[in-house]
Amino acid sequence: MPIGAFAKRTRLSHKALRLYDAMGLLAPSFVDEQNGYRYYIEAQVEVAKRIGLLRQLEMPLNQIAEVLSLEGRDVSRAILQYWQEVENDVRKKRKLVHFLGRYLEGKGETMFDIQTRAVAEQKVATIEQHVTAEGLTEFIGDSMGNLYSYINESNQQVDGIPFVAYHGEVNVDSDGPVETCVPFTGSLEPKGDMRIRLEPAHKEAYVRLTKAQVVFPDILEAYDAVSNYLRESGKTISGSPREVYFTDWNMVGDNEPACDIAFPYTD
Repeated sequence: MPIGAFAKRTRLSHKALRLYDAMGLLAPSFVDEQNGYRYYIEAQVEVAKRIGLLRQLEMPLNQIAEVLSLEGRDVSRAILQYWQEVENDVRKKRKLVHFLGRYLEGKGETMFDIQTRAVAEQKVATIEQHVTAEGLTEFIGDSMGNLYSYINESNQQVDGIPFVAYHGEVNVDSDGPVETCVPFTGSLEPKGDMRIRLEPAHKEAYVRLTKAQVVFPDILEAYDAVSNYLRESGKTISGSPREVYFTDWNMVGDNEPACDIAFPYTD
């Protein structure tokens, strides 16, 4: 059947059908080389309807391609997994709406116990990368693992608490950069995207969070609390804010202390 008839059968526009063809989701069964007319067959109607239904869920086209390649219960599992990710994203955005409401109304952040400490100079192995919020968790996990592996393989000693420094804003549009850092003793040579530097001695203000609090957007309130404390105390932020991971993330419970949000400062 020609594209017009196929469009009526499937309730898809000519524009959508051309897009699905370009994406490799639904190519015409036959294209006339002389006039470029596109023709489809009856068996493709069901495929087109499936694509249309999945797009009603706002599923990205690349994920639709993966679903179309599956069979049986794997199809249902893939759709349910996608929808669970959508619901998780909505929950995060709902929290962000409440945070923004409190922030814009000037109600202030949740009360936090702000503390200060002195941090000695330390040698750190680091990996720095531009990354948006979407890829942040994966980058931190992968880079931290690579740093630990390199230090151990080089027969050197991890000596201190790892941290992640944010040298710029990280959100859906801004990409940092972000730097994972692991303190060590001994001698290491830079390798690949790893580099070695000295983290200068400094004082820092920090707030301690449980694992459950280290989620977006809840964690934003902790950053604001420390930043506001320094400003109101007449202190000057002297370095990039960081997340200090002082315990094994995979072993700690949701309600147990897991991370410090810290800002280096000078008086």
